[in-house]
Amino acid sequence: MEDITKKFSHLYDVISTQRFLKKEALGGEIPFFITAYDAKQELQVSDGIKLLKNKLETNGVSVLELNLYDIVCDILEEKGGVDRMAKIEKVKSKDKFLSALQSTLNIHQILMPKIQKMIADNPSKVYFLTGIGMVFPYIRSHNILNNLQNVAKDSPTVTFFPGEYNGHSLNLFGLMKDDNYYRAFNIDHIDPKA
Repeated sequence: MEDITKKFSHLYDVISTQRFLKKEALGGEIPFFITAYDAKQELQVSDGIKLLKNKLETNGVSVLELNLYDIVCDILEEKGGVDRMAKIEKVKSKDKFLSALQSTLNIHQILMPKIQKMIADNPSKVYFLTGIGMVFPYIRSHNILNNLQNVAKDSPTVTFFPGEYNGHSLNLFGLMKDDNYYRAFNIDHIDPKA
């Protein structure tokens, strides 16, 4: 298992640099970064994210965390509540329930506009995308990343991914290969002194 303390120390060292915050040396690419971790370390990573946010904000780097699970729960509450979805789940097949849930959370018409509003209301130097594992399978990580690049382009976005990222494809939980995603840098391989 990965040393989470060391991982978050590295993340701080990279994210706190002016080069990172000013989106320099990206070669024209979007400012998207992925840090992958073993899903078994979810609780440690969650604690690490809180500490990292606090440390960055204490040092003048504002962070907006986009927790997909929290955003989904907010949307479901706005659409009649989680209890309503639980009732629907009881009477529909798994496939029909998944379809109903995905329709309620429509990425283009509902989810992305909500995230766009959050970003507009909370201008920050860095965005953290979290909660990816908690919204699987009704929201797929590559769909979010592909659509987020149109919304979160003013500041670097760091995605905390429970699985593996080899620079070309995402492998959720180390078990499920998602569609290829080539547009993000692996922040774990960035030298903060370069």
